[in-house]
Amino acid sequence: MKMLKLALAGAMFSIAAISTAAFAQDGKGITVGVSWSNFQEERWKTDEAAIKKALAAAGAKYISADAQSSAAKQLTDVESLITQGANALIILAQDSAAIGPAVQTAANNGIPVIGYDRLIEDPNAFYITFDNKEVGRIQAREVEKVKPEGNYAFIKGSSSDPNADFLFEGQMEVLKPAIDAGKIKNVGEAYTDGWLPANAQKNMEQILTANNNKVDAVVASNDGTAGGAIAALEAQGLAGSVPVSGQDADHAALNRIALGTQTVSVWKDSRELGKRAAEIALELAGGKKMSDVTGAEEWDSPNGKKLESIFLKPVAITKDNLNVVIDAGWITKDEVCQGVKPGSVPVCG
Repeated sequence: MKMLKLALAGAMFSIAAISTAAFAQDGKGITVGVSWSNFQEERWKTDEAAIKKALAAAGAKYISADAQSSAAKQLTDVESLITQGANALIILAQDSAAIGPAVQTAANNGIPVIGYDRLIEDPNAFYITFDNKEVGRIQAREVEKVKPEGNYAFIKGSSSDPNADFLFEGQMEVLKPAIDAGKIKNVGEAYTDGWLPANAQKNMEQILTANNNKVDAVVASNDGTAGGAIAALEAQGLAGSVPVSGQDADHAALNRIALGTQTVSVWKDSRELGKRAAEIALELAGGKKMSDVTGAEEWDSPNGKKLESIFLKPVAITKDNLNVVIDAGWITKDEVCQGVKPGSVPVCG
């Protein structure tokens, strides 16, 4: 009888395990809540569409909230998503430090958290992003190819976003030898509050004024800040003659690359990022440990926290390989080539 009880218990355990795995795989009954920092950047709409598509394919429910660039609102947004029945949370943090209490609340309620694209330095949050230091390296390398010497300006991201510093570290890794040799001079650097293009434009205007317009290159940390910097350059008749970096492969930025006013955008296919985040949310909601998530690797954060993470690979997009994003269905040829002189770049021939 004792053996029979053990066999029955084992069978029940197996059934429970199978049922949990199926629950995670098909997503039925799972609600994933997504807390967005804001929707000012074009790319977040692409990320959201990818998350929604992956969850819908699994039969899971999507709920969301937009913090509208407010760290305080994001805290209440997360509480609301929990109240609405979220079984897992994907959080694009407005402020990586301020989001801590929300992550703790989720942990207290047994709800897994995925730190999306921006670091949440908390072992209770799984971290998925692209390799942002490598993004910074790519930006610097592509600008340096065009202007290996001269006065450089650095239009950084938001000071409340750890990615801004990761990007700058990557940029400096590449440029430090030339800076130390006196070939490149840092004539101005500034954080861009909220990553807002208008703030980037003001920062660029101030750097241009301080240097009597003698700026030879601009390392801007994303396409929004690049757009702001280019607007400032254009007002001084410098757009197109000064190389400018960016990232995200915003449609407007890809058109600027074809037009010649932007040098590079680092493409992080956010469709893949969104899809993977949704899959991770389903795995964790189904009871899988963070360390057992498909593709997870332990990573030491800047402050020595050990986090389970996944880093995706970014790709440099310049005038010479615009076909990559077109062939991937990210953007149409007509959008890339709008207003571009035929034959001025390979893809618009």
